[in-house]
Amino acid sequence: MARSRAAYEYTEAEDKSMRLGFLLIAAGLLSLLGLGCCWLRPALQERGGGGSANCTVLAVRQLGERFACTFSCGAACRGTARYPCLQVLVRTSRSSAPALLHEDERQLRTNPKCSYIPPCARDDQENSENVTYKQKYWKEKVGSQPFTCYFNQHLRPDDVMLKRTHDETVLLHCFLWPVVTFLVGVLIVVLTICARSLAVRAEAIKKKKHL
Repeated sequence: MARSRAAYEYTEAEDKSMRLGFLLIAAGLLSLLGLGCCWLRPALQERGGGGSANCTVLAVRQLGERFACTFSCGAACRGTARYPCLQVLVRTSRSSAPALLHEDERQLRTNPKCSYIPPCARDDQENSENVTYKQKYWKEKVGSQPFTCYFNQHLRPDDVMLKRTHDETVLLHCFLWPVVTFLVGVLIVVLTICARSLAVRAEAIKKKKHL
């Protein structure tokens, strides 16, 4: 009676391990599929045809046009303010044509006409001061010093980015963790099957010895 009960508990533990393994396999596959569709594929498309270059500032200017931004001053407090448009024109080592510099891909998508979007404050004057500070930074501190920038000739040939939103580390983690989850699930299933096979063989050997 005790022997049959122990065998039942052991089989139940194996079944739980198998279910856990298949759950991890499914989670890894679904995560990889979801990240591939929603994050990895767009990131690779942004990086496709792109590369890095050395950029040199040609001109820094403020346009007369102002753009709206949304500020938050509490849980139920939101409003709209405006900021001036700053443009930083650069020349890259890959092309002699001037290009418009942007902070990153996110800023480029938010406002493709400007090079900088300040943290949105309620006061328009504060937004203007932040933009003016950034303008002085590019004129006085950077000046004619070369710096690394990134471009994509296929998607945005007339724009360059100061930094990438989707760098190699982010892409690595998008691919790595779903694969690790999948492999852990496979390992659990394989080890459970092997343990069950060894238990069956050991039981068969015991029966042969008692015969």
